[in-house]
Amino acid sequence: MLRIPRRGSHVVLAAAVIALVAVVVAAAALLTSGGRSNASAPPPRPPATSKPALVPLGDAAAVPTTVGMTAALAAAAANPNLGILGGRITDALTGNQIWEQRADSPMQPASTIKILTAAAALLTLDRTARLTTTVQAADQNRMPGVVVLVGAGDPTLSAAPPSEETWYRGAGRITDLADQVRKSGITPTAVQVDNSLFSGPDMAPGWDPADIAGGDIAPIQSVMLDAGRIQPTTLQSRRSPTPALDAGRALAFALGVDPAKVTFAPGPAEGRQLASVQSAPLMERLRQMMMESDNVMAETIGREVARATGRPSSFAGSVDAVVGKLAAAEIDMTGASLVDASGLSVANLLTASTLDQLVTAAAGPDQPALRPMVDLLPVAGGSGTLSNRFLGGDPKRSSAGWLRAKTGSLTKTNSMAGIVTDVSGRVLSFAFISNNAGMEGRTRLDALVGILRTCGCSS
Repeated sequence: MLRIPRRGSHVVLAAAVIALVAVVVAAAALLTSGGRSNASAPPPRPPATSKPALVPLGDAAAVPTTVGMTAALAAAAANPNLGILGGRITDALTGNQIWEQRADSPMQPASTIKILTAAAALLTLDRTARLTTTVQAADQNRMPGVVVLVGAGDPTLSAAPPSEETWYRGAGRITDLADQVRKSGITPTAVQVDNSLFSGPDMAPGWDPADIAGGDIAPIQSVMLDAGRIQPTTLQSRRSPTPALDAGRALAFALGVDPAKVTFAPGPAEGRQLASVQSAPLMERLRQMMMESDNVMAETIGREVARATGRPSSFAGSVDAVVGKLAAAEIDMTGASLVDASGLSVANLLTASTLDQLVTAAAGPDQPALRPMVDLLPVAGGSGTLSNRFLGGDPKRSSAGWLRAKTGSLTKTNSMAGIVTDVSGRVLSFAFISNNAGMEGRTRLDALVGILRTCGCSS
């Protein structure tokens, strides 16, 4: 048999190695020459450039002067439809006041109080925190088959079927609770509701009971369906006067138990947990509260702050916790006299100075824990309660997209507090409160605030 000499194998291998090295060397040369041979290299392309729509603001933009701002606002601020006007404008970067009018006078602030509630929550609570609503078994020796729906302070629990979206994004569902109860081994015979988490009255001083039917509020109870909405798919739905019992009845119906026999539990539930669902995280709930100016959400989040600071889960405990937390963060609360966390009460008093100072703290460099507040504010002409405002006028000078603010509105009261980037690129914070306003009060307030974007008052 003919054998190929071993020496020939080495020769073949050596030749292959030499060829491979030659390829590598050639490739390296090609890479160092830009991936082309010198003979066929096309002219180099210009470097890529981009023109981003959003660019950082510099710190060198001119700051409006007090004289210029006063002159620019004079006519608009004197409009009789604004009634009694308090306001303050500040340079967000330095915290220096630019303009004020009755800024330290306590006035009825309406829903701008929600800025205080959101800020206290950001300073106190875990931003990923969820509320857990449970179903527990009652004492099965004394009350066999009785299950207890235990309120955890979550008003977003929904009776929507699995095939439908819930009113609040990320809300827990009654159907999920019912499914878990059925798998627990207990055959339900009756449903009770444990509403003991909250204490004190469930309507604040200065609330109008007619606002329940009007859709603005519901009695604040520790378990609710869609914040008490009777028709949650309807934007202006009426609210229920008995939200906790309604939640219990929805669970009873889902379990095939007589809803008419649902009662409040005689005391806190202490039996075995059978089921649980969770709310959305705190930041999502804050977003929904601020974007839609949700009164029920504000009141329940205020109670979360109260519990976290060792205070009662009541209107008084909530207000005490919010005011105390902000004062500890060096926000001047002088003149604040609050009875709720939502701003719905006509008994609330607050100064424009406090509102502006809090917005400045969120927008400026010194309180990073409050910075998420800026993202929670509705955008003019774009989102939430400002989606249909600041849309008129010359598009190049409109405040739409340049202004973020929380609004407030009660009978003869209009308010707004937020931030705006003026035409020079300077970020300003502001707060305005108008009491005893006329029929065109809201329109006139928008016109006043719009000047901050367009005036160019740095000279």
